[in-house]
Amino acid sequence: MIDWPPAANDQGTVSERAEGARLDPIEKAIRNAFEKGNAEDRAFREKVYRSAFAALDRVLQANPNITVEAAIGRRKAVQAKITEIESEFLPAVPDVTLPPEHVVPAGNGAPAPRVEAPAVSAAPSVDAPLPPSQSARSPSITIDGPVQPDASDQPRSRVLPRVPDIMPDDASLPDAPSLDDSPGAPVGNGAQVTPDRDERRIRGRRLPLTAIFVVATLLAAAGIGLYFAKQTGVFKTAAELDTGPPEPTPTLDSEDSSQPGDTGSPQKPGEADQSKNWINVFSPADPTHVSTPSDAAAEVMKDDTGQFLRIRSGASGSAIAFDVGQGVLEKLVGKHAMFDIVARSEEGKETQISVDCNFGDLGDCGRKRYAVGHERNEYLFDVQFPDKHPGAAGTIAINSDIDQKGKSVDIYEIRVSIAQ
Repeated sequence: MIDWPPAANDQGTVSERAEGARLDPIEKAIRNAFEKGNAEDRAFREKVYRSAFAALDRVLQANPNITVEAAIGRRKAVQAKITEIESEFLPAVPDVTLPPEHVVPAGNGAPAPRVEAPAVSAAPSVDAPLPPSQSARSPSITIDGPVQPDASDQPRSRVLPRVPDIMPDDASLPDAPSLDDSPGAPVGNGAQVTPDRDERRIRGRRLPLTAIFVVATLLAAAGIGLYFAKQTGVFKTAAELDTGPPEPTPTLDSEDSSQPGDTGSPQKPGEADQSKNWINVFSPADPTHVSTPSDAAAEVMKDDTGQFLRIRSGASGSAIAFDVGQGVLEKLVGKHAMFDIVARSEEGKETQISVDCNFGDLGDCGRKRYAVGHERNEYLFDVQFPDKHPGAAGTIAINSDIDQKGKSVDIYEIRVSIAQ
């Protein structure tokens, strides 16, 4: 709003006429704006004056080289020009002396000083400003224009009243300052007035970079901890943690997974079912049915435990073969047979033996392995024979030392029975 002091209707000259050249474009812009609306409407004129001051304020802010005194001088000159224009719309009254104006310098685009004079009953008029040497000073026109933001609110740009009707024709006023306050419009020496954006509100919605870094670090540490916990067995059960060797047994498991679980289990003398009808396959009394390779040895011996055949495999690991007669195989056709090898190792020389079978058309027994001690034991394995006629005799081959260290084994007997 404009505070109009009671002044005389005087068309005097404007003080500081040195600014007249600069005011001509402003005056033309104001008068052109009047032509685009109802100039008799006081509210419309006030809007035009506010827009004029806003344009001047933008120009002053865009020029950092201008001094405070020069800025105050320009604003006072514009006030004087507006007072002169406004006086044309007021009725003539006797001159009234105005009280002196109190001007407080304001730097960096501070609001224009405000001086209000007491109102009178008669219609007000406006005195033209006097030169600085005279005691009377020009009245101050208070404009509801833009206000310089506080230092704490620097990111906010200036918001000016939008009065597009006062925009003059560029062709008619080439030197007039622009009164357009649209966002981003260049003013002064190329500076732009940007839309109002409160960067503090924008920054408040963003997650701080430090928080993101801390969260990512914690997640990575948790993942690494879980990985090492899993590797070290923290989540394993007691059964999974028990990785010790199983309880030792007197034999080794059979290498043929197709055989029953008790295959190859040694039995002590007398543990085999003596009630079965055993068929003799080999006896030390008849060593003619034993085939010994050139680097192997087989010798019939006897002690207080009885007669036995001591066999010793050669350095090549060749086995000693025991014949299984064709007549014996014919009795086993289509049957489930149980073989029993009665053996022991030399005293103080425990060994591991392997057993392989070749029954011709009836197949084999797979490869068996046994740990043999010095005590006489029975080593059993079973075979399911197909229902077909054997074309020839078979063999059972025994390697006395699979480690090829020259250890021997005493064979007391090899026999077979038909399992029920």
